[in-house]
Amino acid sequence: MDPLTLFALANGAVAAVKKGCQLYKDIKGAAGDVKAVLKDLDEQFNNAHKDKPPTVAQKNQYIEEKNRVIELNKKQGETTGIYTELGNYLGEFFDNMNKCLAIIEEEERKNREELYTGDSSLGKRALQLVLMKKQLEQNAVELREMMIYNAPPELGALWTDVSEMMKSMGAQQKVLIARLMQKQALQEKRRRARMKRLTYEAIIGAAIMVTILSIGGMMMYVAYDRQQKYPQYGTGIFPKTEEQRRREAEPQIYIGR
Repeated sequence: MDPLTLFALANGAVAAVKKGCQLYKDIKGAAGDVKAVLKDLDEQFNNAHKDKPPTVAQKNQYIEEKNRVIELNKKQGETTGIYTELGNYLGEFFDNMNKCLAIIEEEERKNREELYTGDSSLGKRALQLVLMKKQLEQNAVELREMMIYNAPPELGALWTDVSEMMKSMGAQQKVLIARLMQKQALQEKRRRARMKRLTYEAIIGAAIMVTILSIGGMMMYVAYDRQQKYPQYGTGIFPKTEEQRRREAEPQIYIGR
């Protein structure tokens, strides 16, 4: 599990929660007597431009706002779906945040007990983890304030329910993630040791093969050199013995019938 990936997923969930909260708030704000809301918008617009006619851009903005209120009023029944989605996004945020924090804590523990061997420098990695941790904690604070103080009351209840549930589940996940990371680290250590052993054996095997080939090549060269300089010893790899040369030098006697 990569903490950067989990951090990105948690941030994506935060953006989705903020967007959903704003939509939920807008729909709730436009609910009820839409005529009264539109009348209030008319009064605000007219009072703002009592002495000076509005520009085309200002008038278009006013019309767009009225249309937005009308459309939001039509979506009153959709708040249940948004409420459910917000719960899902909150769960996703807490899940990825807890996993990311658990990995950060496990890396901190590991770096206190083992030599750091990462690709980045130790200082850079430490700074990266600290910034991620602080950003996640800040995100949690912002979401809590937004849902409890700046949104319809029911969203505050949703925050409380989800955060309490994830607090318990997150503690359990933290232990399981630490165990998983330790298991993976042990497996990786064994894999590196096995690869090191295989590499060593391959080097030894290659050295033996090179030695054999070198000795064989040397013997062939010596045999060839001897054949050129001393042909009387034969053309074989091994020179003929004195007895073999003597026999070959004796005349052959053929007994006919």
